[in-house]
Amino acid sequence: MSTPFRHRNLPRLLLQAREAVMTHYRPGLREQGLSDQQWRVLRVLGEHGVVETGRVAREAYILGPSLTGVLTRMERDGLVQRERDPADQRRSVVRATPKGLELVTTLSQSIGAHYQRLERSLGKEKLGQLYALLDELIALEEPA
Repeated sequence: MSTPFRHRNLPRLLLQAREAVMTHYRPGLREQGLSDQQWRVLRVLGEHGVVETGRVAREAYILGPSLTGVLTRMERDGLVQRERDPADQRRSVVRATPKGLELVTTLSQSIGAHYQRLERSLGKEKLGQLYALLDELIALEEPA
């Protein structure tokens, strides 16, 4: 049986790569009681501080309706705090609580160790090339 496709399945390869990387992170996330989505939210907040919820959704790659549920659970667990944006009452902002920021610090250490293993395995140059190629691919595919 011949296939009409001339190229490898890039979306599938990217998903496989994501899953390969996440298998190293998930045990640590689960130990802390976090889902992948909750970790992405905390990572965004850890990097940017107080963030408008729409930006959190974009940067964490979580659809708005799903983000609402994620933030509700995180708020219940004392990881984040939501409030109205003082500059625009129609919008809300979210920030990590001290408990949430503590998780960011704890997890960033083990995740950082994994990045070091990746760098040792691939080499600093290849890892840099991988980042550069992914950045270039993302830029090519972004709407103009």
